[in-house]
Amino acid sequence: METKINLKKISVAAVLSALAYASVFVLRFKVQFLTLDFKDAIIAITSLLLGPLYGVCSAAVVALLEFLSVSDTGLYGLIMNFLSSGTFALTCGIIYKYKRTFKGAVLSVVMSVISVTAVMLLANLFITPLFMGAPREVVIAMLPKLLLPFNLIKASMNAAITLVIYKPLSSGLKRANLLPRDNKKYRFDLRSAIITVCAVIVIVIAVLVLVLYLGGNLEIFRS
Repeated sequence: METKINLKKISVAAVLSALAYASVFVLRFKVQFLTLDFKDAIIAITSLLLGPLYGVCSAAVVALLEFLSVSDTGLYGLIMNFLSSGTFALTCGIIYKYKRTFKGAVLSVVMSVISVTAVMLLANLFITPLFMGAPREVVIAMLPKLLLPFNLIKASMNAAITLVIYKPLSSGLKRANLLPRDNKKYRFDLRSAIITVCAVIVIVIAVLVLVLYLGGNLEIFRS
């Protein structure tokens, strides 16, 4: 029975990882050498549904696929991709594993935003100078103007999307018998409406900041 359950989990993780990778080709924003996409939301859902280990593994697989196919930043992009997605998924998964409630889900994505911003701040300080071939002082000067707001925007948008699509996606997987069923049925109720409205507000604000503040170097890619 345990083997059967694990195989189902691996299958679900594989499907969600493929979906996360495919999302990269749908819509992504590029600011200089930084790329904003929405795969972290799907990877985070993998972590929420299956546990932090599956989320981190999904982050690694998707980062590797990007490195082998669409990335133009080489090993640097691979490392930074994994650090960002992996931190987001790990934080989500660990908190939600021990607090499987609505408040726990909200707390998990909020803490994920904070964790990703902090981890990427350190990564930019120590890894980005090597990628750019520039003194660390140059990168430090870029932090408040580009790197910090970009990472905060990216994490916030993915957090908002995670909250909106988590319940519908998990309910669909349960109906398809890919996840254990429970007695709870998904309904778009008042709480769902509030979450959706708040998520949309976060996304709109993030897009406005992205366009108005960082828009001078903004490129948009679609498949």
